[in-house]
Amino acid sequence: MQNAITTHGTILELSDTKALAQALTHYLKPGAVIALDGDLGAGKTTFTQFLCQCLGVDDYVTSPTFNIMNTYEGTLQGAPLHIYHFDVYRIHDPDDMDEIGFDEFIYGKGISIVEWAKLVADHLPKETIWLNLGFDEGGNRTYQIKGDMYENFNG
Repeated sequence: MQNAITTHGTILELSDTKALAQALTHYLKPGAVIALDGDLGAGKTTFTQFLCQCLGVDDYVTSPTFNIMNTYEGTLQGAPLHIYHFDVYRIHDPDDMDEIGFDEFIYGKGISIVEWAKLVADHLPKETIWLNLGFDEGGNRTYQIKGDMYENFNG
């Protein structure tokens, strides 16, 4: 059953980021889009590394800052799938995404992870899962998840 959710919490240790990624994998399906946004240095790439690890990616996951997209092979519920990791920080015009065939990936059967997603929000599907990573007043990392989830999410 699909539910619109909002949940949030604090990330005190690296293991909390891994646990968040692991929890999210249980609610993904082929074609899912995870939009990452938030403060610089808040853990978007680290979260992506853990998410990819949870999805069975053996490669070292790095942020595709200069080449915009990296592709990985993973699995979801035992089935192979492509994982598309975008970093759109350096995109000056969201329409530039058309040149790389962004829609073909985002609306495809793989899992798409988009760092700095607010920059291309108009290109993302309505069903996108938004994960905002930031810092609270005490300097602790925080997260907020919004979007359509399947079943109930408790990160």
